Amino acid sequence: MECTVSWTGSAGTRSGMGFVAETGSGHVIAMDGAPDAQRPELGGQNLAPRPMETVLAGTGGCTAYDVVMILRRGRHDVRGCSVHLSAERAATDPKVFTRIHMHFRVTGRNLPREAVARAIDLSHEKYCSASIMLGATAQVTTDFEVVED
Repeated sequence: MECTVSWTGSAGTRSGMGFVAETGSGHVIAMDGAPDAQRPELGGQNLAPRPMETVLAGTGGCTAYDVVMILRRGRHDVRGCSVHLSAERAATDPKVFTRIHMHFRVTGRNLPREAVARAIDLSHEKYCSASIMLGATAQVTTDFEVVED
């Protein structure tokens, strides 16, 4: 897996904190920093998500992918899956995630709660590289709701 991240600062002045990542699969992700009123040259323009927000979003995508795949493999009629992530970070550098909570909302027909719980557990214990990796610094917790479609 490869990725190239390039600073998109203004030519000549190299101000701003925008970056563009081009992934090995040929996709592009924009990232930016928060504006800094005290030192504008060090802040971003708030034009894209922060890098740590993309880490959190990628983790959500990784685990939601697993949950859907596991339920489909079990021949369950899953029709939707979303996960809301809320995270806390350390107060000092490096500001790693210290707590992450994931709330899954899984929609389908006749989905057994036990199957959804098992899919989430398998994702977090075996398959989701991102959440397992972040679990080294963060307490990761989950809960879920099943919605009949």
